[in-house]
Amino acid sequence: MDYYFSEHAKQEIKRRCISLEHIESTLNVPQQITEEREQRQCYQSLVTVHDKQFLLRIIVNRESPKKVITLYLTTKIKKYWR
Repeated sequence: MDYYFSEHAKQEIKRRCISLEHIESTLNVPQQITEEREQRQCYQSLVTVHDKQFLLRIIVNRESPKKVITLYLTTKIKKYWR
């Protein structure tokens, strides 16, 4: 699937030190896709970083080609997991 990253998303990847391997895996084979506001979806996967489990959330604009708006890791798995 074709994706491109907003400037904000590129900055967040660097700032939050999110692995490109985790990002690619979540975009290509997400464990969950949830509907967000407007024309957005959230691609989610559980990932392990430094022996700790996180939820990687990638907010994507649904239009083609898909634009990654932002992304982040969170420990609040129960809050977001559907």
